[in-house]
Amino acid sequence: QVRLTESGGGSAQPGGSQRLSCKVSGSWAYNQPPCTGWFRQAPGKEREAVAVMATYDDSAYYSDSAKGRFTISQDKAKNTVHLQMDNLKPEDTAMYYCASDRFGACGPVVSAWDPEYWGQGIQVTVSS
Repeated sequence: QVRLTESGGGSAQPGGSQRLSCKVSGSWAYNQPPCTGWFRQAPGKEREAVAVMATYDDSAYYSDSAKGRFTISQDKAKNTVHLQMDNLKPEDTAMYYCASDRFGACGPVVSAWDPEYWGQGIQVTVSS
């Protein structure tokens, strides 16, 4: 069984920062699933992919809205993937979900990624 546990999040002011973490646990053929990343969903909007990492080679891919402001990284020893969000904007307010897949089907077009496993989600609110 696979479990994705998110932490971090909360409230921030515009221009501020937040760091999300996703702890991956469960049974994998390797130490980590090949792709782990983040989606978000704002009220009344569709869920969108934000960033994903190919954990086997540290390749990182971002949505246009995340490029230049968000950084995805991993701590292999802790089976954890982080999302550092800087220069936050009110439009970043959303529920953020960690996601993973077993097949390594992630790449530069993050919107095309269709992961199998999901976390419960964690709220990020950006307001003044």
